[in-house]
Amino acid sequence: MATKQILITGGTGFVGTNLIPQLLDDGWDVQVLTRDKAAAEKILPAAVACIESLDHAAEPRAIVNLAGENLADGRWTEARKQEMRESRLSITRDLVAFIEGCATKPQVLISGSAVGYYGARGAEVLDEDKAPGDEFQADLCRDWEAEALKAEDHGVRVCVIRTGIVLGAEDGALPQMITPFKFGLGGHFGSGEQYMPWIHIADETGGIRFLLDNDAARGPFNLSAPEPVTNQTFTDTLARVLHRPSFAWVPGPALKVAVGEMSHLLLTGQRAVPRKLQTLGYEFVFTDLEAAMADLVG
Repeated sequence: MATKQILITGGTGFVGTNLIPQLLDDGWDVQVLTRDKAAAEKILPAAVACIESLDHAAEPRAIVNLAGENLADGRWTEARKQEMRESRLSITRDLVAFIEGCATKPQVLISGSAVGYYGARGAEVLDEDKAPGDEFQADLCRDWEAEALKAEDHGVRVCVIRTGIVLGAEDGALPQMITPFKFGLGGHFGSGEQYMPWIHIADETGGIRFLLDNDAARGPFNLSAPEPVTNQTFTDTLARVLHRPSFAWVPGPALKVAVGEMSHLLLTGQRAVPRKLQTLGYEFVFTDLEAAMADLVG
């Protein structure tokens, strides 16, 4: 086993493509499990080993599991919801089976989840000890985490990362949010009172690297900035940074007609706070939303 061998799933996605160069700089030997090796090799640094099967994986010291169909990529038909569920659970089961077969077990598994674990909770402050919600995305996150935590049976330290809305300049949710503002059509959704647990991409990748290196870290972690804001505050802040108006308003019923059940994600939210991450000593680069947005688009 290489001294610092790490296996990544979902490595060609937004978080993965930002994380991997940092891991290389940290001295990790990176291998990425992908469905399309040729396409992945065009996206990722040349130093990355791309593999299409766990049968070809070198035994890693660490695994970061970021794979899963994008919840915001299309209407939530029953078939689509099943795809979103299986894409997360099946790869996580495969990773746990891979771990079981390793002669030398990985030291740590960092596995994806989301603040959707808590469901729609209004203004309730949500740290990692809060119970899960009772709706589609909450059930999905709960079951996904349960599959990852099975790696603990093999002596592996497991962290599940309940990620908020990751803000980046080139990818993620922010560029899509900016588009209507360019045409003077920016504004809030529904009441605007729903909380948006955001995190700058620098802290998303920084938090993952922190958890990789911290032997005391285990269990669930909210990867979101310490000060979540309402949708109204979020859109007003974005408008201010862009020097654009924020007069538009999308009523909840109109949003439901436009995007179907997925509108639930936009009309409800979670006031998630990163209590465990901060208790362990992680220092956020961006705690202020306006500073984060100015860094990305200002």
